[in-house]
Amino acid sequence: MSGDLLGIPETLLPPDPAAERLEAGVDPVQVAAGQPASSLAWAVLAEDALADGDRDVEAYAYARTGYHRGLDALRRAGWRGQGPVPWSHEPNRGFLRALGALARAARAIGESDEEARCTEFLRASSTEGARELGL
Repeated sequence: MSGDLLGIPETLLPPDPAAERLEAGVDPVQVAAGQPASSLAWAVLAEDALADGDRDVEAYAYARTGYHRGLDALRRAGWRGQGPVPWSHEPNRGFLRALGALARAARAIGESDEEARCTEFLRASSTEGARELGL
């Protein structure tokens, strides 16, 4: 494992079985219902709700669920509340996407403190992820 400049090791999540189902075109609602611990499923639901433009509160709820499920997974993987969560490791993307969606949904509902906190957290966790997600 590599780390950041402070010597904090990267956290690498295990593969998310929901990813295969989503890639196969299974409805994200069905995937989230069947695999509620999947950050990726909740992130996809949040991103879809944000893309609709009139479902911002729903997007916020989906993103917050994915974010918290991701925090649970990170802790199980040894994360101690800080350090890199690299975008380059595909299984990390569900958490990072949920975090990015939470920042965007917070902006959409006018919760600027939450938007700033989530954006800062995303950038601190993965500069590449923040760049890929446009944050």
